[in-house]
Amino acid sequence: MSTVPPGLPAALQALDHALDAPRRPGIPLGNWRWLVRQRMGGVRDVLVGEAAGSDDGWLAARGGTAFRERNALLARLSILGPQILETPDIEGTRMELKRLLMDIQRHVQRLNDLAYDEVELELGGSE
Repeated sequence: MSTVPPGLPAALQALDHALDAPRRPGIPLGNWRWLVRQRMGGVRDVLVGEAAGSDDGWLAARGGTAFRERNALLARLSILGPQILETPDIEGTRMELKRLLMDIQRHVQRLNDLAYDEVELELGGSE
């Protein structure tokens, strides 16, 4: 059964808060970069631990799609990791991370929908 990893909502919120923290030149900017990078690692760790999809017929295809989607999100996260530490275009990278957060939240919604459909199938839904 596909489920949202338990720590994912908190990890996403922590990264979102870190991205919204004030950015000032010098040492504070370096601290901000490092904090964001640490929060990205938290999101990555939780995504890696995500359970596999269903083995049940038509849900298996949707579960496979969710798995591929998760892998694409992890790839984007790994590309942005070094960028957040090194890029001179802090705002561009920050906005890309904000977009990634929205995409991960959509992924979470798909996992919730898949889990709901699995339960409905088990219980013999209304159809």
